[in-house]
Amino acid sequence: MDKVLVTGGAGYIGSHACKVLKAAGFEPVTYDNLVTGWRDAVRFGPFEEGDLADRARLDRVFATHRPVAVMHFAALSQVGESMTDPGRYWRNNVLGSLTLIEAACAAGCLDFVFSSTCATYGEQDGVVLTEDSAQHPINAYGGSKRAIEDILRDFSASHGLRHVIFRYFNVAGADPEAEVGEFHQPETHLVPLMLDAIAGKRPALTIYGTDYDTPDGTCIRDYVHVMDLVEAHVLGLGWLRAGKGNRVFNLGTGHGFSVRQVISASGHVTNREVPFVEGPRRPGDCTRLVSGSSRAMAELGWQPHRSTLPQMIADAWRWHQSGHYDR
Repeated sequence: MDKVLVTGGAGYIGSHACKVLKAAGFEPVTYDNLVTGWRDAVRFGPFEEGDLADRARLDRVFATHRPVAVMHFAALSQVGESMTDPGRYWRNNVLGSLTLIEAACAAGCLDFVFSSTCATYGEQDGVVLTEDSAQHPINAYGGSKRAIEDILRDFSASHGLRHVIFRYFNVAGADPEAEVGEFHQPETHLVPLMLDAIAGKRPALTIYGTDYDTPDGTCIRDYVHVMDLVEAHVLGLGWLRAGKGNRVFNLGTGHGFSVRQVISASGHVTNREVPFVEGPRRPGDCTRLVSGSSRAMAELGWQPHRSTLPQMIADAWRWHQSGHYDR
């Protein structure tokens, strides 16, 4: 059975990717330092604890498992924190990824699927973002991801590294079977914060900014179901193994929803009131981010079947109520 090294495989998106990889006939090998990931999320293959900055540890893992590819999810990802502590993001995300890329090339593991972000596009309101849209990140998180994309291109030219880059939008939902789901400490994502408020685990959800230039004053985002997202990564791996070359794909639905619309949908799905308060804007937040994902649909055959607000919230609520969520 071919192995795939999944960095950040103990985290939210990485753990779902491991489940889908196993179902596709691969053995996912999780590499995670457990700073933001969770050991009990590693359920679908071997676990190797380690940091991306530890080149010797990476070399041993590559030598032991001989993976055919890397799926790279490991990163710090809080936009607000990246505005106040940008050095941490450049050091962790960029230097860690550089070390991983060098180790992969040295081991001859030249198929690389990278988890990037729509934050590389920055503030571009009023347009649907495509893979050819200009990249002008407005925070260190987006800047660090754009830098890693550049590193991948350089190593493609120098070492023959083959890569697929996925720039995705707001990820939500959970494994429909509730084996894995979304849990961060501290939590910063809208849907789990909202479900916490509904369940009484926090006093209220805070809406950060109600004066944006949108119909209801709150930010608009394109939400994609985590299972749709990771299925695209497996399709991207197949793209590389078929020898189709380097490619960038956006992953979203092409439809944006405001924070207030998400709150309303959550109330309907859970049949509970969503307690919320209004707060000021957060530094680094864009007004509107919506993806054009026609390339992924046309070239990969990807379809975001589960990426409706009711489905994403229902799956997240099922996970939230499963008991796995309480730590």
